[in-house]
Amino acid sequence: MSEALAVGLMSGTSLDGVDAALVRIGSAGSVGLEAFCTLPYRSDEREHVLDMIASGTVRDLAMLDVDLGSRFADAVSELLERASIDVADVSFIASHGHTIWHEPGRSSLQIGNPAVIAERFGLPVVSDFRSRDVAAGGEGAPLVPIADVDLFGSEEHGRLLLNIGGIANVTWVSRKGSMEGLVAFDTGPGVCVIDSLVCKLCEDESYDESGAAAAAGKPRADVVSQLLLDEYFQKPPPKSTGREKFGSDFAERLVSLVRESAPESSDSDLISTATLFTAESVRDQVERWIEPDSTRELVVSGGGVQNRTLLGMIGAGLPGWTIRTFEDLFFDGDAKEAVAFAYLGWLTLNGEGRDLSRVTGAAGKRVLGRITPA
Repeated sequence: MSEALAVGLMSGTSLDGVDAALVRIGSAGSVGLEAFCTLPYRSDEREHVLDMIASGTVRDLAMLDVDLGSRFADAVSELLERASIDVADVSFIASHGHTIWHEPGRSSLQIGNPAVIAERFGLPVVSDFRSRDVAAGGEGAPLVPIADVDLFGSEEHGRLLLNIGGIANVTWVSRKGSMEGLVAFDTGPGVCVIDSLVCKLCEDESYDESGAAAAAGKPRADVVSQLLLDEYFQKPPPKSTGREKFGSDFAERLVSLVRESAPESSDSDLISTATLFTAESVRDQVERWIEPDSTRELVVSGGGVQNRTLLGMIGAGLPGWTIRTFEDLFFDGDAKEAVAFAYLGWLTLNGEGRDLSRVTGAAGKRVLGRITPA
């Protein structure tokens, strides 16, 4: 298969911004990160997207599709300018888009019109990676485990890769390049419930920087135990979830339970409880569904890595594990998913399928993605 210089694009459920990665892919599938940037969403843009997802009309969503396509194209322009790369040197663009609805096994819809991106740069764009998996009977997510197996596993021992975005997901890779023993699924909320509370309780803040608010509060472990009784955590993999499940409504439920349990609780107590809930959901799901080898290595990536309180709680819940950040082993962990989708786009253009039956439940090997020609 041919070598390629590609751009991968990702907008996650946390709505931090559009991640853009310039990726050099070798003929054997090796991957190197050449450059990376994030084009942040302004607070008003973030709220607009959330409002459109919650209550937008068909016209609203159609307009948002075009607007986000332009935003993704802007991120590509910013990336190429920073890297001093001419668009003529780029082979293709792969865009995950932004998820506006994810109903496991039924539908998974990402927008950010790929034709807008193709027109801006005159390059082929690979997008809509989840639809084929859903059509084949799969959950449509997670898909990053393809890259976890091919690129980020260890050649010597098993490795558990945890990504903490808006939603958290794990991949257990027994050996790099091997699908044997593969387990991957969404563990539940990443930072989405935390962020929902911060936006509600903290003026002009959209996330808990470094986990400072959580560190200042006292979490309600009794409430966390109640929340972990949710049916999602009892369901075995393959499984996936999204903001539809762990969004603002779930955050309101957490607030109600804390207020009932301890009416004197502070805003920091609420945020600390939400943070412990994410950490405990990771612990619960890892202990429930993963059978690790003796190495017990956990590699963490995603925006949640910046929340030191959350990382500390995860470490406390999994004391037998060696926890490392993705950056310790590879490159900036914030770039991981954008790199992964550049790699998935390369597989698509080369007609290479992967069997995700153990991950999403899809019926065998499928080539994922839709190609918008140059």
